[in-house]
Amino acid sequence: MHLPSIRMLVEKNEIKDLEQAETAILEGKKPSIEVPGADEGEQLTHVLAAIWIKKEMESKGIPLQDAIRAYTARVRTSIN
Repeated sequence: MHLPSIRMLVEKNEIKDLEQAETAILEGKKPSIEVPGADEGEQLTHVLAAIWIKKEMESKGIPLQDAIRAYTARVRTSIN
């Protein structure tokens, strides 16, 4: 997980574009948007994180940085 890559995806893309990229990656196809990552697994991680963050921003009306913090807290909780 590379937070600058996730931030870039959130800032440059709409949810529908991110969801299309998710589908493309899951189907083994090249996404229509640029998705950074060393491999398909990392790219999928970045897209899923960007979707979650964008939805969090929209549903709660919070800024990007707060949504990123909420996401990283969620990840830390799931690891522990």
